[in-house]
Order: sequence, then structure tokens, then C-alpha cells
Amino acid sequence: MKVLKIILIVLAAIVAIGIGVYAYYGGFHTVEFKTEKQGDEILVYEYVVGDYSQTGEITDQVYHSLLNDFNIETFRGFGIYYDNPAEVEASQLRSEVGCILENTDASKVDVIKQKFKVKVLPKGTYTVSEFPYKGAMSIFVGLLKFYPEMHKQHAKGNIEVNGPIMEIYDVPNKKIIYRILNNFEEKVIQNEDDFETENYEG
Repeated sequence: MKVLKIILIVLAAIVAIGIGVYAYYGGFHTVEFKTEKQGDEILVYEYVVGDYSQTGEITDQVYHSLLNDFNIETFRGFGIYYDNPAEVEASQLRSEVGCILENTDASKVDVIKQKFKVKVLPKGTYTVSEFPYKGAMSIFVGLLKFYPEMHKQHAKGNIEVNGPIMEIYDVPNKKIIYRILNNFEEKVIQNEDDFETENYEG
């Protein structure tokens, strides 16, 4: 009987800890959508084809290369995810992942382009949602919360989903921004081939 009691106490403790961790990383956060003017960001990135699970490591590589090779510190990572994993084979999933350059480093774009792809996401009106960021686990919990709700609201006709999803990991402001890039191909009018720093207005 004592053994059973101990087991139940241990199980209850594990459950309580699990719930506490889930709550801490945003598990009970309500996903809400709003329309905002956002964008006008310089994206330094790698184009990736393959499982989305590798994108975190690639983002870290871009971050450390910018810091160590170019003496540029960035504070926001990002990923643009073009395909739905439920519809596209993992090996064929397309994404662009990297870091958002601060406006003060815009003059260094020509040098950065020697190693990475660079483009500007123009300012526009986007459907966005925010999720608290308290560490890498928040990214995983955010996936479980944001995407089901996005599909649910899209099915109800409350939001439009006609393009890839951009995730911005805003460390200083402790939040993840999910941005729906509707008609993305039309909006991205500047890329690594035609970007000129003197035309950039941050």
C-alpha cells in the first residue's frame, strides 16, 4: 500500500511539473490574430530544402557567422516556411531561415552577400499573431498552438492563408511573431540580386 501511495505521489508530481513547464512556455496562451503594418526588414538567410527540423541549427549557423565573420550581432532569428508538412514530403519542404539585420548594419549588406542570400521583406499589411518566447521550448509549444488555430480560423473564413508563414523569434522583446505572407511572391520585390543599400530606407 505504501509503495502504491509513493507511486501515485511521484506520478502526481510529474504531472504537476509537466503542466507547470507547459504553462511557463505558453501552453495556455490564447492564440489571437490581428492585422498590422509590418515588414521593411533586411533578411540574411539560407535557402533550405528538407525537413523543417534542421532549420534551427541553420539559423544558429547564420547567427554565429554574422557575429564572428562580420562582427554583426543580430537579435531576431526568422524562418519562412513555404510548404505544409502534412501535404509535402519532408525531404521536399522549402524554407528560408536566418537572421534579421538591424538597420544600423544595412551598409554591410554588400559584404554579407558574398556569403549569404539577402533580401528585404517590404512593409505591408499582414495577418499576425504573437506568442510568448521564453526559450527554445516556446518555439515547439507555439507550433502546437498557432498552426491548428490558424487552420481553424482559415476554415471558418476569418483569416486568409494564401502564402508561406514567417516566424520571427524576437529575443529582446520575448515573443514569437507569426506572420502570414499572403501573395508573398508579389510582395517581395527586392531580393539578393537587386538589393542596393543606398535605396534602403529603414
